[in-house]
Amino acid sequence: MINRRIFSLGLGTALLSACSTGAPNSAPASRMRPVPNAGWDAWVAGFKGRAASQGISQTTLNLAFQGAGYLPDVIERDRNQVEFKRSLEDYLAIAASDERIATGKQMLVRHAGTLSQIEAKYGVDKEVIVAVWGLESRYGARRGDVPVVSAVSTLAYDGRRGAFFEKQLIAALKIIQEGDTSPANMTGSWAGAMGHTQFIPTSYLAYAVDFTGDGRRDIWSEDPTDSLASTAAYLARAGWVRGQPWGGEAGTVSGTPVTVLQPQTPGPRIAVFRNFQVIKRYNNSDSYAIGVGHLSDRIAGGAAFQASFGPDATGLTLEDRKELQRRLTSAGYDTQGADGVIGNNTKSAISAYQRASGMPVTGEPSVALLRSLGG
Repeated sequence: MINRRIFSLGLGTALLSACSTGAPNSAPASRMRPVPNAGWDAWVAGFKGRAASQGISQTTLNLAFQGAGYLPDVIERDRNQVEFKRSLEDYLAIAASDERIATGKQMLVRHAGTLSQIEAKYGVDKEVIVAVWGLESRYGARRGDVPVVSAVSTLAYDGRRGAFFEKQLIAALKIIQEGDTSPANMTGSWAGAMGHTQFIPTSYLAYAVDFTGDGRRDIWSEDPTDSLASTAAYLARAGWVRGQPWGGEAGTVSGTPVTVLQPQTPGPRIAVFRNFQVIKRYNNSDSYAIGVGHLSDRIAGGAAFQASFGPDATGLTLEDRKELQRRLTSAGYDTQGADGVIGNNTKSAISAYQRASGMPVTGEPSVALLRSLGG
């Protein structure tokens, strides 16, 4: 089984856009406008012959490329990906934030009947399905609106990962040809991940399901049913063990774990079972799998990790960093929220405050900075 995110460089972290992270996928997709490009035109002309040899009809090709074009901003995103190296504490502050937990609980209730049916069929805990949904698209709020045919054809033409993205383009055309969606409705991220739970086209063809029974595997609809079922189908095919936990803080989960992880010191020790590795097939990152697992536990009413992460290298705890953000915002230097994660927005606010106060401009948090902002 190919990892659903094999094409990415740490996008699981980057996609966790938060008020202060400055994640690359938070840029508005409205900038994605096609521009004339003779090289792309020539590439598409050659590609159409290759696509026809793989069963793509002329009608589908005409329909799919009508209005499609070269997207320079996609290339810019691809060239400027940042592999975020956040601590587990920062990652969980985003992945399992109070807001994400609260919304997840609401979604669990709102879609209770559907989720129970999906859980019964595929054996994947409904809270895990909802947690994946929460991390991938903030429960459908950020599914992406970049035209997939334009995006993946641009990346295929560019050539840096040409073979991979040509394969995605062929898969996207097959989806259109099979009638699951139209080219205009086939939108997603700049790299072609689609729907509520961000399937790339090849993963869609392999694992997406029509759970509603309407004849289409519709992951683009406002109704998340097919997306949620497709995620469960993917995890089930990857080896999900029905009734077994993903893991949890060591000493709080029953059974014999596969291993115990210590992602951050100080910090909680994480006992993990086979299902932890299954989640990693969705996104091959320990932090992502812990994030999904812990968010699912919190959505189900479980407690936060009990072990303390302690202060960071600056001497500030997570609560200290949240307080710093609140004080900066109150002083007129908006950090765009207070999640305790020191990202670009917070660093800009710190710099502005330091400049206005006659301090050396570092953009970095500190105990002294917190004290200077008063109580």
